[in-house]
Amino acid sequence: MSDSIVIIPTYNEIENIEAIIRAVFGLSKDFHVLIVDDNSPDGTSKKVTELQEEYVGRLFLEVRKEKAGLGTAYIHGFKWAIAKKYDYIFEMDADFSHNPQDLLRLYRACANGADVVVGSRYKKGVNVVDWPLYRVLLSYGASFYVKIITGMRVHDPTAGFVVYKRQVLENINLDSVRFIGYAFQIEMKFRAYLKNYKIEEVSIIFRDRVRGQSKMTSSIIKEAIFGVFMMKIRSMFQKSRF
Repeated sequence: MSDSIVIIPTYNEIENIEAIIRAVFGLSKDFHVLIVDDNSPDGTSKKVTELQEEYVGRLFLEVRKEKAGLGTAYIHGFKWAIAKKYDYIFEMDADFSHNPQDLLRLYRACANGADVVVGSRYKKGVNVVDWPLYRVLLSYGASFYVKIITGMRVHDPTAGFVVYKRQVLENINLDSVRFIGYAFQIEMKFRAYLKNYKIEEVSIIFRDRVRGQSKMTSSIIKEAIFGVFMMKIRSMFQKSRF
């Protein structure tokens, strides 16, 4: 059995799903993959089911009833992976914005002593390709804002390319995580930070998706901007929940 599981949440990713799965299984290290699909109407889960016949015991699928947010999809995957006793639990997008080859670098950093490793777009300048300027400014500005509010010295707190050691997730109260959009990424890192886990960043190049539709919405942006401040306040007055 592999010591590592890559969780990939999906909704209407039929254009990417087979390629991303094959890319992970083509790596020199043996990773397992868990797809958490929100009942995609485009047949994403059906394609995964077909591929399971080829990757028996390595590719797993959990289908939820409806689209319920990135955060809840990852929480579902975390609980599944914890129950299966994987030592290293990864988050990765399905759209190749995260290079599967970088899974090896994140794994090495975590195996060499980090508790949480972040694939960072901003550790060394701005390593983003094919994003419009306004989106780069929004993302980079949000990262700076989060650092100021939370006190975390993480250059890319909104990053979604992350690996956690299992004990980190076991010691975070997953049922009390509030955010469901991209702010979920901030909250998870913040909770690990408050528990004094060692968070490292590995510089990556982030590429915008080529196929499929972006899941970014105005409500997700508002959650990140206004929710982070309230999260910080809650952490001060509700310490037991953090």
